[in-house]
Amino acid sequence: MILTTILFTAIFLSGIYYLIRNLFNLKKAAELSKDALYPMNESEFAGIIIPNEWKQMEPLTKNTKSYRYVICGTVAALILLTALLVIVLTTNWIDSSYFSLAYLFFAIISSIRHRGNLFILPKGIVLNGKYFTYSQIKNYETEQIVRWHALYGLVKKVNNAYKLTIHVKRNLFHSNFLVIGNSAQLEQIRTLLHQKGVLCETNPSEQMRGS
Repeated sequence: MILTTILFTAIFLSGIYYLIRNLFNLKKAAELSKDALYPMNESEFAGIIIPNEWKQMEPLTKNTKSYRYVICGTVAALILLTALLVIVLTTNWIDSSYFSLAYLFFAIISSIRHRGNLFILPKGIVLNGKYFTYSQIKNYETEQIVRWHALYGLVKKVNNAYKLTIHVKRNLFHSNFLVIGNSAQLEQIRTLLHQKGVLCETNPSEQMRGS
């Protein structure tokens, strides 16, 4: 019982730390996105499609609905997690509700997410609500979404578009791909990344273009 309580306490504290860190990352990303080199106008925003929801990318500011959702959701999640932690420490509820409690914990954590995005900045990028310097980016890869591709047919707008995957060093669990609607916008993104020293993984000839 004591060992289990200690384990759950560590997990809950880790979750609280994750939520707070995620909130600070998002605030920093919102502040930095104002200086984006790309996207800068409505057509460029429309050309970036966010996975899962398959909606076009929206600006990242502190006034957007999705940003306010994360703020309010984080506060609510912190209150709920703190209450659950108190229950774990002061009652024996954990004995009969081990799996239910674990499921509830991960459901709370996973529900507080900002919509995906990509901003290319002078000194780094904002990828899905988190800022990375160019030194943190390993490389990127692109592939066209044609017939037999895993994303083909999910929604009409991604058919024949391009999957852009950005690999970040030492960040295995960070969601890192988006869909770019057309080749012209993909080329613009490639050019900016190459200028910043970020190279393409899948096509060696692409790497020569940035040098």
